[in-house]
Amino acid sequence: MAVLAINGGKPLCAKGKKWAKWPISDEKDVELVAKVTRSNRWSYDGPVEWKFAEAFTKYQGGKYGLCCANGTVGIQMALEALGIGAYDEVIVPGMTWQATAAACVDVNAVPVLVDIEPDTWNLDLDAAEAAITRKTKAIIVVHLYGCMTDMTRLMKLCKKHNLYLIEDCAHQHGSFWKGQGVGSMGDVSSWSFQESKVLSSGEGGFNMCKTKELFYKIYSLRNCGRSYAAEPPVFGLNKKVGMETAIQSGNYRLTEWQAALLLGGLSRLDQQVKLRDENAQYLNAQLAQIPGILPMRRRKEITQQSYFNFTFRLDAKALKINNAQFCAALNAELGTGDAFEIPYDPLNSCGLYKPLTKTRHKLGADYWKAVNPKRFKLPVCTDANQSCGVAVHHVMLMNSKKDIDLVAAAVKKLVDNIDAVRKLGIGPKKKYQALSR
Repeated sequence: MAVLAINGGKPLCAKGKKWAKWPISDEKDVELVAKVTRSNRWSYDGPVEWKFAEAFTKYQGGKYGLCCANGTVGIQMALEALGIGAYDEVIVPGMTWQATAAACVDVNAVPVLVDIEPDTWNLDLDAAEAAITRKTKAIIVVHLYGCMTDMTRLMKLCKKHNLYLIEDCAHQHGSFWKGQGVGSMGDVSSWSFQESKVLSSGEGGFNMCKTKELFYKIYSLRNCGRSYAAEPPVFGLNKKVGMETAIQSGNYRLTEWQAALLLGGLSRLDQQVKLRDENAQYLNAQLAQIPGILPMRRRKEITQQSYFNFTFRLDAKALKINNAQFCAALNAELGTGDAFEIPYDPLNSCGLYKPLTKTRHKLGADYWKAVNPKRFKLPVCTDANQSCGVAVHHVMLMNSKKDIDLVAAAVKKLVDNIDAVRKLGIGPKKKYQALSR
């Protein structure tokens, strides 16, 4: 029996080993940013912003797209553009970054939290259909971490019940379902370009939509209520028509510097996504051979899978451990600090999702009760968070095959010495991902 690194044994990785870093930039990015600086056109419908918007929308197969301040406000604007407001119900998966649900409350809608699939941690469509009522107006699907729900079935479900479909794509720039890009399948989609994302400008967001009318509304919502005014026009849109869809709003625009970084990142995106996908499948094949380790499900309809986090599951009952113990021991073997961690907190017990702490949300006793997250039961979310789930940032998948082999070897070492892992005095604990939208 080997002595685990966390117990003073020799780690699998030498001290000071260099793993891949994120975000990535090169001299072309520096020149793009410098060019913006010299141009004296730094914001507000700049040419770099629209160049990126058209290129990114085309890459994902969308019809219309535009930048915004961040992914959180992108969801809020999607809801507002679709006319969703006070007391309307919106179905939201119980495992996601808290902003997916918070954006619903910010437009006075009611987020209805439903459980997730145990083998993808994505929206459970049986649970979603069971949660539909006469007040339901939309479903928000979150393409979480590195998996997808059955999008073909979901689109049929929304059509059957006359519901809007909003895609939260914050995690999966570059994913494709039957050759169709995520973000192009719903009525509106929202994206995040926060520093940790696979396409990043430090902060930033994006919306894609299917109709000109929705584009005009979102344009107005992100631009202080102004009507569409891009010059020259983008996506072949008519400014006169845009005048008819102005909506009172605030400033949720992106700067030209951010757009420049996004253009640089977009030039590398597809190659990086393919590398991560290749390494993820390579690692999953090895993990599947280790007793007690359960890779996530990859649906056959997925033609390219992007990853915000690479995830896998423990058969916690068989191994008689919890994920906090396993993550601590795994990080010690690989010298990865706290890179391997437990997944998101369930939204019914999330320390960052507290709709009842804001006076602006207190429309009345009935609404206050409706938005209380504790009224929902999310057993699969809870199990993933407190027992079986393991997650690591996508940058881990940008290492060499030899490094991926080290990860698999470390997991096997822990399983081979599972008694030592069981004895670690580490109980289930909650940890927020500081870097999200």
